[in-house]
Amino acid sequence: MSNSKWIWQYVKQYKGKIALATLFLIGNAILIVINPYLGKMVVDQVIYNNEVNLLIPLIIIMIGTTLVRTVMRYSYQILWERVGQNTIFQLREDMYKKLQELDFDFFNHTRVGDIMARMTGDMDAIRHFVSWVIYNIMECAIWFTAAVVVMGFINWKLMLSLVAITPVIFLMTNAMSKKARPLFFEIRESFSRLNSMVEENIGGNRVVKAFAREDFEIDKFNGYNDDFKQRNMASADVSRTYLPVLDGLAGSLAVITLIFGGALCIKGEMTIGDLVAFNGYLWMLNNPMRMAGWLINDAQRFSAACIKIRQMLNTEPQIEVSEENQLHPIKGFVEFQDVSFHFSDDPKHNVLENISFKIAPGQSIGILGETGSGKTTLVNLVGRFYDPTQGRVLIDGKDAKEYPVRQLRENISMVMQDVFLFSNTITDNIAFGNPFADSDYVRQMAVVADADAFISRMPQGYETIVGERGVGLSGGQKQRISLARALVKDPSILILDDTTSAVDMETESKIQTELAKLTDEKTTFIIAHRISSVREADLILMMEKGRVVEQGTHEELVSKGGKYYEVYQKQLGLSGGEESGTK
Repeated sequence: MSNSKWIWQYVKQYKGKIALATLFLIGNAILIVINPYLGKMVVDQVIYNNEVNLLIPLIIIMIGTTLVRTVMRYSYQILWERVGQNTIFQLREDMYKKLQELDFDFFNHTRVGDIMARMTGDMDAIRHFVSWVIYNIMECAIWFTAAVVVMGFINWKLMLSLVAITPVIFLMTNAMSKKARPLFFEIRESFSRLNSMVEENIGGNRVVKAFAREDFEIDKFNGYNDDFKQRNMASADVSRTYLPVLDGLAGSLAVITLIFGGALCIKGEMTIGDLVAFNGYLWMLNNPMRMAGWLINDAQRFSAACIKIRQMLNTEPQIEVSEENQLHPIKGFVEFQDVSFHFSDDPKHNVLENISFKIAPGQSIGILGETGSGKTTLVNLVGRFYDPTQGRVLIDGKDAKEYPVRQLRENISMVMQDVFLFSNTITDNIAFGNPFADSDYVRQMAVVADADAFISRMPQGYETIVGERGVGLSGGQKQRISLARALVKDPSILILDDTTSAVDMETESKIQTELAKLTDEKTTFIIAHRISSVREADLILMMEKGRVVEQGTHEELVSKGGKYYEVYQKQLGLSGGEESGTK
């Protein structure tokens, strides 16, 4: 499907406005034709034939047609702008909806700056095409056609001499189009890279300042900025090559009119009034020729923007999002049956391999292992952020793939390792997963997460606005707010991914004590580096390089004297003599 047909799917719902705008546009073109012809009558009849009584009526008609034409042109410009704004509103809505449907795999491989470029610059290029370029193309085509018809009626010889240069203009614009198309696509790509770099730098500005790397980042930005400039300069070189020629050809129309038209007047084949009328119609040929290059540029910008946006809209999530609902709530039985997983871009390397375990509601499972051992990936399979490449994940005895994704996730709360808070009040952040939660319930869960005390000390308490990404809060404070947010949702399955890594041991102990009161009927996954966080779990998985190397209770794993026991020794700081006694 061409880009024009694709955008028509969005534009066609405004057929009424488009039809009315087109009528106004045609009416405007008809009225434009009148005034130069009236000018011819003024010269030939009023001045040469001395029919002075026609002067006032002709002037009144000229003023009237000018006023009506102005209103008509203003009207169809406004109508097209409305169509463009409504179209881009719907398209932007579809884009944002698509972003919500896409899964982790897409965001793992797509730069934030690229997405922002599509949502801003590319969108505006499409709006500009719909709101301005389309009606200008129609306007130029109608003006050109109307001028040729009327000029041919007045004197076909002079008309043909003017139209004769149009094939040259067509060839020039076609050549310009072919050269401009790839350049505009490169500009969009460069703009995307520049956007990504700036977004990353802003997000990591504290790291930059902490390491005094401002000069390095400025140099890096200058490199991206220079690349963007060079791409635009390459596009400007194409315009520099072709636009002056197009303007020169358009300007030659006046020369042809004066020389050849003057010769025809001398021969008596034209009147002075005819020459005046031709001169009045000249801009109706001249303007489309001058505009051709600019319209080609805008059309190529539109084409480049469409490619990027259509790519995103056509991207299908690996995990289909269904709107259907299930009647039965999830209890929380979780079973992994010989599960293996690899990312789509690295099929030869299994991140998880042959994982099997069972956990029932009211039980907790602790997951330990070195960084990169697959702990977070494992719990991501529970919420179907990814699907296993081998084996099955069962929820309440049913394959997780058989659940509608959103309905499954409504029963799961996950405290992510990378804590994210929205730029909103603390209350709204905590109640994010349960917008119907009242303030008392929000506070109750904040107490469980040991967050109530520091929140209450803030100037506006729970109504304090959190800075972007939680700026102004410590790591431990953000983790506790994130934990409260997960608890307010009251899920069947609670996943805590290194939730207390940024808090002290005393705070962690208090949180664990309060959590134990709430999780009697919940299935709880606890990812941690501290054995103190998981030692009370009903089942502990010790992971290494994507495999479960040991599993059991704390006492069972300590008695085995394996990998878990080694970590236990290190964290307790036991010496060689004490180790045997502890064991």
